Amino acid sequence: MSLRKTQGFVSVGVAIAGNGFVTILKFIAATVSGSSVMFSEAIHSLADTTNQVLLLVGLNQSLRKADDKHEYGYGTERFFWALISACGIFFLGAGITLVHSVEALLHPEEVVFSPLVFGVLLIALVVEAYTLVVAVKEIKRHFPGLSWAERLQEADSATLAVLLEDSVAVLGVMVAAGSIGLAYYTGNPAWDALGGLVIAVLLAFVAVFLIIRNREYLLGRALSEEIREEVIELLNKEPSIDKVIDFKSSALAFGVYRIKCEVEFNGASLLKEAYRGQTMRDQYDEIDGDFEEFKKFNAYFADRIPRLIGKKVDDIEAKIKKAFPMIRHIDIEIN
Repeated sequence: MSLRKTQGFVSVGVAIAGNGFVTILKFIAATVSGSSVMFSEAIHSLADTTNQVLLLVGLNQSLRKADDKHEYGYGTERFFWALISACGIFFLGAGITLVHSVEALLHPEEVVFSPLVFGVLLIALVVEAYTLVVAVKEIKRHFPGLSWAERLQEADSATLAVLLEDSVAVLGVMVAAGSIGLAYYTGNPAWDALGGLVIAVLLAFVAVFLIIRNREYLLGRALSEEIREEVIELLNKEPSIDKVIDFKSSALAFGVYRIKCEVEFNGASLLKEAYRGQTMRDQYDEIDGDFEEFKKFNAYFADRIPRLIGKKVDDIEAKIKKAFPMIRHIDIEIN
């Protein structure tokens, strides 16, 4: 799969362009006005842009083909870089914003009124709302028919990060406009600093959520309970399988899983197929007390049964992959 067709590429690419442009405008407005909350917004947009570049790096790295060092591929690169990105939101976005806002609250300075500030906020609102809409559309396209709770649970880390970051960005612009307006109206710069604190808290919440989410994948997130039960049901329906003793699954990439099953085979079913339609009495009569024929019969079965089990395992794996395309690697162990 090419990078352009990878889920998350469109929303991440649009977000990088939009946030990069908005970052420059916000730093200019913060310098002109001396507003603490505008500086917080500039840092917010800078953090978003930097973190989204990291997401793009992760998407690109995750497409590398499997090699001798990583036989299951590099799919988890996506989650590693998304985790680094989330840490960036926490330390660069929330951390610097919090420190600067607390300092502004303890040592307030007059905020200079400038129409430029509100003009920049209006432009930022339009741009960030557009990037948010792109992320929303991408999630809807990939997960039609699901509730938003289910979409957030299933969405890839890159698209989810853009969705949450841009949601906070849109909300942050509104908070900034409100706090700057209150600071101008009341003449109290504390409102401006309080706006920065609100933005810092929002960023910290998003960062912690994304850190927890990507940690799950890096540790090897399992299939959902519903799909797990469906796979086990498929295995139990196989005539050659008596029961499933153990079942484990782990994410290898976004939407790609590996499963390991320990099963108990049905010996009678295998024996019936090994006879190729003949009864045991027929085969016994063919031997007719001939010891050499008896040895050949045993050698035939010693060779036939493992081959038959191997073919059955291949057939079962093919059925699982067809029914559940997200399962790419299957290990079936016989008890």
